Amino acid sequence: QVQLVESGGGLVQPGGSLRLSCAASGRIFGINAMGWYRQAPGKERELVAAINIGGVTNYGDFVKGRFTISMDNAKNTVYLQMNSLKPEDTAVYYCTVGKTLFGLGSYWGQGTQVTVSS
Repeated sequence: QVQLVESGGGLVQPGGSLRLSCAASGRIFGINAMGWYRQAPGKERELVAAINIGGVTNYGDFVKGRFTISMDNAKNTVYLQMNSLKPEDTAVYYCTVGKTLFGLGSYWGQGTQVTVSS
């Protein structure tokens, strides 16, 4: 089993920034990629960003340069820096891991709420 502990969500005004963190522990052997999905009320879960241990990244189309994903391999932790936040970014953000960049979803975190509102 792999445990994922997320932190960093909260309430922010439009145009503001937040940084999400997710630390993985447990049986992480073979986990080579980490990432974030999000789910807004009434919508399907969608990819926000993903990164593998080689530093290759993949972003959802809506990110458009506003978000940056990074990973500290030594700490088994992935970060998501979110800038220029919009009300439509409001969602529950879930951390996930997998064997490959496009093969996430082996394990999921509990989710952290991000609310963008004035």
